[in-house]
Amino acid sequence: MNSEELARYIEETGKISQPWLLIQLRLKKLAENRHSLSSDEYLDKLSELQEELMKLGEWWVGIEDDVFNP
Repeated sequence: MNSEELARYIEETGKISQPWLLIQLRLKKLAENRHSLSSDEYLDKLSELQEELMKLGEWWVGIEDDVFNP
């Protein structure tokens, strides 16, 4: 699945409010554009995404069924 297909899936399923999917989309776009980035730029952007993912923490605790079982 490429970034366009993933974006379409997120939109069509109404999952735009699920932050881990948006990070996954950004990760997919980063991977697709890796050839145009230097190694340092790529690692910096990858590190930024990892930090954002870690900031999500355990926001789903207590609402697991609502979030992960549509």
